[in-house]
Amino acid sequence: MPRQIEGEPFHRISVDEAAELHGSDEVAFVDVRRMDEYVEGHVEGAIFITVDDILSRIEELPEDKKLLFICAAGVRSGLACEMAAAMGVESNRLYNIEEGTPTWIEKGHPTSIGTDL
Repeated sequence: MPRQIEGEPFHRISVDEAAELHGSDEVAFVDVRRMDEYVEGHVEGAIFITVDDILSRIEELPEDKKLLFICAAGVRSGLACEMAAAMGVESNRLYNIEEGTPTWIEKGHPTSIGTDL
């Protein structure tokens, strides 16, 4: 169950909870890792925007979906959530997938390899 910690402008969500939402028209996955990490394996269909580029590319994020940010361990994706909130994205649309992409892949959730940008 997604949870929100007081003071954080986003919800925390597990890999398994996020996987249940994969394929829904109501969500967009956003991978904020480096390119070398992304090409090794990422959530199928994820938008690729490194955490360093979130502020300058905020307009590329869908305005009508929940945004599920993912990195390797939940740190950079949490930062990306904070940045998106600072740019005016409503907190009820921001989710940080805490366990990260390695866990996503280990659990056999839909994954792509290489660049499908």
